Amino acid sequence: MPGKIHKVVVAIAMEAEAAPFIEHLSLKSDETVFPEKVPFKAFSGKYESCDITVVTNGKDTVYETGVDNVGTVPAAAAVLLALQKLDNTDLVINAGTCGGFKRKGAEIGDVFLTEASANHDRRIPIPGFTEYGIGTIASTSILNLAESIGAKTGICTTGNSLDMTVDDAVHIESNNASVKDMESAAIAWTCALYKTPHFGLKVVTDIVDGDKPTQDEFMENLHSASVSLQQALPKIINYVCGKGHDEL
Repeated sequence: MPGKIHKVVVAIAMEAEAAPFIEHLSLKSDETVFPEKVPFKAFSGKYESCDITVVTNGKDTVYETGVDNVGTVPAAAAVLLALQKLDNTDLVINAGTCGGFKRKGAEIGDVFLTEASANHDRRIPIPGFTEYGIGTIASTSILNLAESIGAKTGICTTGNSLDMTVDDAVHIESNNASVKDMESAAIAWTCALYKTPHFGLKVVTDIVDGDKPTQDEFMENLHSASVSLQQALPKIINYVCGKGHDEL
């Protein structure tokens, strides 16, 4: 079991989600974390007994759209480069918004901590590759933390589309997912490579199995969810800093 937690990386895909937390902790831009050629951004500082680094995926330059780099590819690449640079990181927190499932008790604004992550859009019906495609990875234990901050817990399922196809729905239900995002399983995979404990902090912006279009509900609730994220993250940092992983 790793020792006490003193070095924390917080991975947040979208800049709008990250900005309130960066401002709240007075973190400063850190240009030493990433190579010049990548769009990823890092912000570092001290909080209590912890060294905190927030990494975001930056804006798209490859397709020249200028939108946030969302999805599994930039998420995995950003966290991989961060862990490569920030030796002996004790904990990675994947923070962001998500879709929730009302059948699992999710409501708009709910804060979830992940018990595990899996993929729902990597469908490879070949022996061995099926399990690889799903790619379930357990999060570090978070039950005490969840109770402390009043968060719900559940499995996060990951895919690279905002909508949900019929095939997606079948695999999401098979994954027993409470929430759905576009980064969690990729970040979990990277953390597994580096044997770095991790978990996800997810705030629900839309109800995937509800009656409103996902994109409309997401945009309607993004700001309020970002505020909820900013409120939950300091509580989590306060709780984890200086503790052992077995205390989470």
